[in-house]
Amino acid sequence: MTADDPQELRGIQEVAASLGVTARTLRFYEDRGLIEPRRVGTARVYTRRETGRMQLILRGKRLGFSLREIEEFLDLYDADPQHVEQMRALAERCRERIEELNQQKIAIVQTLAELETIEREAMERVTAALTEIPAVP
Repeated sequence: MTADDPQELRGIQEVAASLGVTARTLRFYEDRGLIEPRRVGTARVYTRRETGRMQLILRGKRLGFSLREIEEFLDLYDADPQHVEQMRALAERCRERIEELNQQKIAIVQTLAELETIEREAMERVTAALTEIPAVP
């Protein structure tokens, strides 16, 4: 088999190492039905297709998509050879995710500003308390 052969088979440890995940992670996604490695005896072997699906899964997780959403994208990919529906659904979900993250960003900026104010006021009180000279009776 050549490196360009789409049926190139790789073992679970090799695929896990190339993706920067554990074999357990691969088995997790297999158990969820998102990937379907072949079996050679008792060993799992992965084609380029399964490795590519794992790359998409990991990217989806990194971007904050749920397993259900990732599964829907993968199902659309398999059902639509032109990938039009997949791209349409992906674009829509990306827009939703962008809005979610923008809302979180606003909340984070507000929380940081409030925490910085509280920190500054607390330090001012500490400084004031330390600089007060106790009255001599």
